[in-house]
Amino acid sequence: MSQANAAPAVIAQRRWKRPPVLVLVSFAAIGLLVLIAVFADLLAPYGYRDQALLNRLAAPVFLGGSWDHVLGTDQLGRDLLSRLLYAIRFSLSIAFLGTIIGAILGTFLGLLAASLRGWTGETIMMMVDVQASLPFMILALAVLAFFGNNLTLFVLVIGINGWEVYARLARGAALSVRARGYAQAIYAFGASEWRLYLRHVLPNIAAVLIVQFTLNFPQTILLETSLSFLGLGVQPPLTSLGQMLGDGRNYLLTAWWMAVLPGAVTFIATLSVSLIGDWLRDRLDPTLAD
Repeated sequence: MSQANAAPAVIAQRRWKRPPVLVLVSFAAIGLLVLIAVFADLLAPYGYRDQALLNRLAAPVFLGGSWDHVLGTDQLGRDLLSRLLYAIRFSLSIAFLGTIIGAILGTFLGLLAASLRGWTGETIMMMVDVQASLPFMILALAVLAFFGNNLTLFVLVIGINGWEVYARLARGAALSVRARGYAQAIYAFGASEWRLYLRHVLPNIAAVLIVQFTLNFPQTILLETSLSFLGLGVQPPLTSLGQMLGDGRNYLLTAWWMAVLPGAVTFIATLSVSLIGDWLRDRLDPTLAD
């Protein structure tokens, strides 16, 4: 059997192979976080804005605190469990929307560069190189500081991060698929360039883009957390994992759980998605040997 014919069989065999235990645990962790994000209104015992200054910095149950506040309270007496549940919702939603924006923008520009080529393709790839060379965290800080803190702008800034990776990947994969015999035959039968790319090329490179999505998503979560931690992301009265980390940094010696709990959730989310992304890459890439 030739290498070209063996590749689909290898991919199919890997897809049916049982995932490792760590990957299964990662799927369970992500599924749990998604359920928490969807049903935060039902799961939260209090509103994430409710304050009780007389009960500020209460300890969690595992440190001798009251069951009225299982994870304790913050500096304003707000229930940390409720705020953590809503923070998961806001942080995951912002990271997901931002990653989707970057994936769509980068894939579109990558396909455009592959289709038109010439000076248009060279201009797009020059933009890719410029974006890749910029320190994005400093750029994001400058944009948010100059234009003011707005949730819509914040999501758009998050979305711009990483689009160049999708563009480079989509262009390279599209040119590779475009050079194959079936693509040339479809074009010879009268299909337009864009119909060829959207109906035939894009579905064939979708697996590669999905893997890149799972690999880029943890970076987007960390970017949102970092900007919110610095005070340029999600603003009160809303809450996010980064904002909770920022609030807790001043109480690490007296109420360390304020920072440790959202930090642990961030770590679990990013690690789980990264493990799933690595597993998907191994399953879908025929060039990687078992």
